Amino acid sequence: MKDASGSVIYVGKAKKLRNRLRSYFGGGVITHPKVAAMVSHVADFEYVVVGSESEALLLEANLIKRYTPKYNILLRDDKGYPYCCITLNEEYPRVFKAFRTDEKARKAGALYFGPYMNADLYHTLQTIYDIFPLKRCRKLLPRDIGKERPCLNAHIGKCMAPCGGEVSAADYRKMIGQIVLFFEGKYDGIEEDLREKMLQASEDLDFEKAAVLRDRLQALSNIKKSQRVFMEIRRDVDAVGIYSDAGETSIRKLELRDGRIVGSSTYFIAGDNASTAEIISGFVMQHYENAAKIPPMILVPQYEEEAADDISMLEDHLSQVAGHKVKIHVPERGELHELLKLAGNNAREMMVRRILRGGGADADPTLALRYLEELLEVPQGTIGRVESYDISNLGNDDICAGMVVFKNGKPDKSSYRLFKMKTVTEQDDFASMRETLSRRLKHNKDDNFEYPSLILVDGGKGQLSAVEEMVKEFAPDSGILLAGMVKNNKHKTSGILFTDGQFIKLDNEQQSDRDVVLLRFLAAVQNEVHRFAITYQRNLAKKRNIRYRLENIEGIGPAKRKALLAYFGSIKEVEEASVETLNEVKGISASDAKAIYTYFHKTEED
Repeated sequence: MKDASGSVIYVGKAKKLRNRLRSYFGGGVITHPKVAAMVSHVADFEYVVVGSESEALLLEANLIKRYTPKYNILLRDDKGYPYCCITLNEEYPRVFKAFRTDEKARKAGALYFGPYMNADLYHTLQTIYDIFPLKRCRKLLPRDIGKERPCLNAHIGKCMAPCGGEVSAADYRKMIGQIVLFFEGKYDGIEEDLREKMLQASEDLDFEKAAVLRDRLQALSNIKKSQRVFMEIRRDVDAVGIYSDAGETSIRKLELRDGRIVGSSTYFIAGDNASTAEIISGFVMQHYENAAKIPPMILVPQYEEEAADDISMLEDHLSQVAGHKVKIHVPERGELHELLKLAGNNAREMMVRRILRGGGADADPTLALRYLEELLEVPQGTIGRVESYDISNLGNDDICAGMVVFKNGKPDKSSYRLFKMKTVTEQDDFASMRETLSRRLKHNKDDNFEYPSLILVDGGKGQLSAVEEMVKEFAPDSGILLAGMVKNNKHKTSGILFTDGQFIKLDNEQQSDRDVVLLRFLAAVQNEVHRFAITYQRNLAKKRNIRYRLENIEGIGPAKRKALLAYFGSIKEVEEASVETLNEVKGISASDAKAIYTYFHKTEED
């Protein structure tokens, strides 16, 4: 599909092209907003007839890669995450940290594992150095063989020293092959090989070498202990989690090898309105094209029923590429379901991280503030400190509020504040907001608590007007700017509202760069203030429930409850304490201890 300028804006495949075009241009109502937006820009189209569904999949993937069309799923890995590269295309392969993949090197045979969190990759490489005698210097082999004496690592058994000329390229590549197995989570073969070499060294009375091998075995054992065995039946599985927010979608892939999670990858795609099947198809075709290994099973979230044929086609294609049967599976229960749920939670965490830092690792966190200044028609540099408030309660109980602060576009957690209502005793968000703002605005730069440049109100016109009245009453000369953060029917941030009634919808298919930046910032503020407030409310409810539980024990009044919690620290510790331990608490008599123990250890029959 092409727009009026001739640029390719969408690439797709269809078994029956006539039916697909009729669905786009037949005059019927297009319900999916992304498709409607795409069709509105189509001025021309071309098509290619191929011989099979597998050919169609490959051609689609290649054309998407060539043209990067606006309305297709385009994977972007977060540039803040590095990879581990193993240069199998070289005679003496290297293992090193790479900030991006090199397509030319990959095609020549180099393997890339990741992307990883920086700290994760650091620890992974350190572990590899502990287990494998890998070359870490900058010498180029075979060019530099024999030019210098081996380094200290060679003398202490931490390098095979191929630079000395006594180690063949085949032997060195055999060790590199074990490192590849390590990244794939296949530890048993490595462990067995190390143990055999250690025992042989002991039999040869080479105790120094045996000690080095023993240390490597211990390092490998520590890694295995630190990794949770996720499944009773050990198998190789990938789990793909998907989470959408702030105009983007996060995809998090967890790699389970031999029952252990050994790796993960994170990608983002523009837009948050694509169907689940479309996201799965786009991810599978682009990610697994150059994957080091494709497992027999890939777990995915529930997708649309009408996409079953497309997913089946993907399975057939992956099976051909991998050389073994590959199943794309939606688990409904058991350990596989839990693994997929974990991948989904990870996808959400990665999206929260991306939103809070304002985009990728190289994003400018102040850009959203400059856009807001333009919309509010105030001088550049006016907005520095942004505050937002959220009310949380459980009916008429635990009524509280959270205040979050963003300075220069980033959360400033040292400035966050919590408010427990003092005058409001019944559920009334407007009254609670009035109390919160009156207490907050009593503090200003005179007591080292400056006023905000902008208050972002969580809500629409009613909430914005109410907060405007409060600011006029409690800080009439402050010059505080106001704007409302509006959510859609999916309870996700969708736009911004100003006091003059102007509303800008940001979660649309025609997003400009400004819309993307603003939506991400508003979502960051809105999600963070909600998280902060509801966490406080839940803590208050937990304390209240603990107090109520202790109040049910006859003879245990406020002073004794306080003494128990001070001594044990939590209700769980009180519950698990013996009569003798309870009796050690100051103020708790033997009869009190027996009553407390009996209360927490009643049987159903009692």
